[in-house]
Amino acid sequence: MTSQDKARLAEWNLTDVEFESDKCVHDLIEAQAFLTPGKTAVICRDRSLTYRDLWEKARRLAIHLRGLGVGPETIVAIMMDRSLDMMVALIGVLKAGGAYLPLDPAFPAERIAFMLKDSDARVALTHSSYRNRLAESPATVIALDDFDFDDERTYSREMPTNIQPASSLAYLIYTSGSTGTPKGVMVEHRNVISFFAGMDRVIGVEQGVWLAVTSISFDISVLELLWTLSRGFTVVLQTGKNGLAATGDYSIAAQIARHRVTHFQCTPTLARSLMRFPETVSAMQALRKVLLGGEALPLSFANWLRKAIGAEIFNMYGPTETTVWSTTHKLVGTAGSVPIGKPIANTRTYIVDEQGMLAPIGAAGELYIGGAGVTRGYFRRPELTAERFIANSFHPELDDKLYRTGDLARYRDDGEIEFIGRTDQQVKIRGFRIELGEIETVLGAHPAVQEVLVAAYRDRADNLQLAAYVVPKPNVSVSPQELKLHARNELPEYMIPAVVNFLSAMPLTPNGKTDRKALSSHSPDAAAESAKGGYASTEMERIIAELWQDSLALDAVGLQFNLFDLGANSLSVAEVAMSLRQRLKREIPLTDFFAYPTIAALAAHLSGGNDRSGDSKDLVDHGAARRQALLARSRAASASGSEASK
Repeated sequence: MTSQDKARLAEWNLTDVEFESDKCVHDLIEAQAFLTPGKTAVICRDRSLTYRDLWEKARRLAIHLRGLGVGPETIVAIMMDRSLDMMVALIGVLKAGGAYLPLDPAFPAERIAFMLKDSDARVALTHSSYRNRLAESPATVIALDDFDFDDERTYSREMPTNIQPASSLAYLIYTSGSTGTPKGVMVEHRNVISFFAGMDRVIGVEQGVWLAVTSISFDISVLELLWTLSRGFTVVLQTGKNGLAATGDYSIAAQIARHRVTHFQCTPTLARSLMRFPETVSAMQALRKVLLGGEALPLSFANWLRKAIGAEIFNMYGPTETTVWSTTHKLVGTAGSVPIGKPIANTRTYIVDEQGMLAPIGAAGELYIGGAGVTRGYFRRPELTAERFIANSFHPELDDKLYRTGDLARYRDDGEIEFIGRTDQQVKIRGFRIELGEIETVLGAHPAVQEVLVAAYRDRADNLQLAAYVVPKPNVSVSPQELKLHARNELPEYMIPAVVNFLSAMPLTPNGKTDRKALSSHSPDAAAESAKGGYASTEMERIIAELWQDSLALDAVGLQFNLFDLGANSLSVAEVAMSLRQRLKREIPLTDFFAYPTIAALAAHLSGGNDRSGDSKDLVDHGAARRQALLARSRAASASGSEASK
């Protein structure tokens, strides 16, 4: 780097601001509750809690938790749907001194069991409908819908003295792991409080109403649920998967209008789905701030959205390991790619070349992030922590850590950072951070699989999808559906490959290594197979087929083709369900799409069995085990949080 480059980099990293480094997250929410006790804090459908009521319920729960031994560094699992109880649980755990571990009810039982065991969670907070799913956990299980907040033995006791340092854990959140198992990221209160100060600078502290759509299993929920309450916002909890499943008075458009929502955050993929509906576009024109993040923001969509709604729009970037968001960019008219912006308060960014030296301005390199947002590391994974969290050799006097993001980026001349790609096999799909190695490990454990690689590709609708390339063992028969069902036993829905391609052998480079780039010659083409099974002959079949063709960007969709084998996912299902409700003027449970995953079967079901009744039973019974697994998952997923994640 030139001396001029070094001077500019130093200037761009002058981000230090004062923040309440000795405080914990619940301290700030408690202070707000004393400031505005009668103000509405949280709304969920037709129920709400004031700041006074929310804090009092959380305090009583905290007293009970302290009696169970919860204190600093104690992990408490939370597995429940978005609800007022969930908010009480989050704040109650923090007030008790513990750290919360979010568990999405839509996750497979094996994944939930792993996180409970790996974290040594002492207590699990849930709803009675999920109690059985925690029966084998050694944790003490408390169903909050059965908890007696008015028990005099609880609320009459004084809260035990809790000397809790800001360096204690606030939450433990699991992300996809390249070695085949999820890894827990340890986030401290001081990391979160510094992040709050950063958001004050980006978003501003003017109070408003925030529509929260994100599952607590993804850390962007920390902004929606905790920063907001520490700043006096009213939080509206959107129920249903991504909120798209909700209709009538509880649709996203209706919620924005009904509660005069001012702030909204989601992934670009979810935003694109929402903007397909005119009523949502109209409602979003009343918003003041829109935050998009978790995946790359296409320039064309960014410019269109900016003109369509008129709100201030921010492109957000940040790994979980550096506490939610680390850089931001406010959208203005621009050409080229949308940058991920500049570091927020108390955050420093470095672009590092292959030799470990600072790259010149404009040159590509790996993005390192330092500052107060860098978390403690990975739970009980010291080797991995040492690999990704390193000493700041560029400024030894700071005595802090840098996190190696694995993202390729470069500085523009104006100090904005452009995202280029990855240095490894991690991908972001619909906002979810996915390590391809974890999927490969699960699929590779199937007895019929000899070799497997997983890669991302873009379908005809320009959506990023996952494809599995499988070399079966000799003389062994296995179907794509069987492999997907096997994967669903351990992986969440967003990690299931849309397409499974069988190969006789993996392509190799001249030196004998697997040639991932050559897999493009075996690119999956769901469209080539999508017309199997005949075409629509009834009005119901025609309507459903048209909606799926539009959603999946296919020329035709056969009546008997399983839609999930064409790349359908929970987000596209919710989108089609919303459109179908509008066309048919009737309610359609989201679970119907999982229970009847072909056009013919769904049409027969929605027509009361009159359409193609001769074929209906065969269609519905086909792959019964797989359908039951999907139905069980979807029942949990339909009431769970957003899939938009990081």
